[in-house]
Amino acid sequence: MAIPENDPNEPLMEGHNYDGIEEYDNPMPSWWVWIFVITVIFAPLYVIGVHVLDVIPDYEERLSAQQADLETIRAAYEAANPTFLATNETLAAFVGDPSHEAAGEATFNQYCAVCHGNAGQGLIGPNLTDAYWIHGNEHTDLYRVITEGVLEKGMTPWGDILAPDERAQLVAYIRLLAGSNPEGAKPPEGERYDTPSA
Repeated sequence: MAIPENDPNEPLMEGHNYDGIEEYDNPMPSWWVWIFVITVIFAPLYVIGVHVLDVIPDYEERLSAQQADLETIRAAYEAANPTFLATNETLAAFVGDPSHEAAGEATFNQYCAVCHGNAGQGLIGPNLTDAYWIHGNEHTDLYRVITEGVLEKGMTPWGDILAPDERAQLVAYIRLLAGSNPEGAKPPEGERYDTPSA
């Protein structure tokens, strides 16, 4: 595209002629010039504010403050949503409580009865009403099996599906089934525990 010669609206820069290509002396856009000017003014003020007067926090100070804020938020969340620690003592608080046993029964009927039977008598899964246990008889053993499942036996891990209190309620309901001797109970499997877990 040919460049018009001596266009009064587009003054040429003297001496800028390369192989017949001439460069116009167009000014930079004003918004760009003002950004440049503000940046030039701001840069030394920022350096002085950070390193000399110490009135502007540096990166480490901002990071430390933000981490402290994050820790405060995390602590507040944990206080409002305490983590359930499954111990024999915490699980024992669920055992024998009629409200927890009823909730556990509802969960059992929804998720567990298909393998363990409506009365816990055992179908695909083992009998939950006798004194024999395959993976231990402590409250924490039952809770762990419910949470982690037994994949080699086809039992689903319920840890990502049921909330901690729902799993604890299942432990309470399973304890309620002990010695109920339902009709058609599956033969014993595992090790006998004469004294149930406390």
